[in-house]
Amino acid sequence: MEHYRSLEKVKLLKSWVTVGVFDGVHRGHQQIIQRLTSGAHAIGVPAVVITFDPHPAKVFGRGEINLLTLPEERAELLGNMGVDVVVTHPFNRDVANITASEFMQTLRDRLGVDHLVLGYDSTLGRNREGNATRLTEIGLGLGYTVEVVSALSDESGVISSTEIRKLITVGNVAEAARLLGRPYPLRGPVVHGDHRGRTIGFPTANVEYSREKIIPAGGIYACWAKVDGQKYGAAVNIGINPTFTPEKRTMNVEAYLLDFQRDIYDRNLELEFIARLRDEMRFDSVNTLVKQIWDDVEMTRRILGTA
Repeated sequence: MEHYRSLEKVKLLKSWVTVGVFDGVHRGHQQIIQRLTSGAHAIGVPAVVITFDPHPAKVFGRGEINLLTLPEERAELLGNMGVDVVVTHPFNRDVANITASEFMQTLRDRLGVDHLVLGYDSTLGRNREGNATRLTEIGLGLGYTVEVVSALSDESGVISSTEIRKLITVGNVAEAARLLGRPYPLRGPVVHGDHRGRTIGFPTANVEYSREKIIPAGGIYACWAKVDGQKYGAAVNIGINPTFTPEKRTMNVEAYLLDFQRDIYDRNLELEFIARLRDEMRFDSVNTLVKQIWDDVEMTRRILGTA
């Protein structure tokens, strides 16, 4: 998979293309991507995904958007699904003001777009004018065809990035994983913290996560932790450590890796959130805290099936 940061960097003679933010690359997105890759590869042309950074909602002033996937994560997921080229195009007011016809002309010139695969609610161009009907009309002149993929729904309704963000915000990582089709991840380097965990027998890895990503609600979680290509069970605390630092405002992400002894400072650690165990609590004594941590670890082992 090739990942470009602008359409201006790419030149293809022919391709199948889809366009969208695809934040999270959830099960609904996956349905579109599967149709794109299977169709493109059946006729021997590249499958191309065009996505945007920053999120358009941020440019339009609709509030701060914390992402499910950073651009590199998104490209990696798309590549794993068989996409040949990912273009993360910079999004700004100038891009927002390009007409659907102008945008499709660019795709024709840069990518040789032969077939455009759209989600059921996809729109392109200024004032969202480029719906499926309009893009089909433009295609008659430019020489591409349009295919619309139906929405993926289940008992909870249409699967959307917005709904998944809400679930993660309240800590319902199990339901978020069901809609994503995989556990929600956080990744980052392991950095030095207060080193308090080791003094009570539970040394933790303090993960420096991107503030652009959404993080689960404060609490204790059962997770899988990946480091150096290996996978370990982990009990993870997201919060401010109210027993010791109740005045703290910035959330820490601290992982206690089960049956693990190595020093992994400055190594990248990825956490996959499987289940929420409980709220973060303040304890009256260190002994009470330690007893609760033991309970959390045993619950984590049971959930992950590693007891």
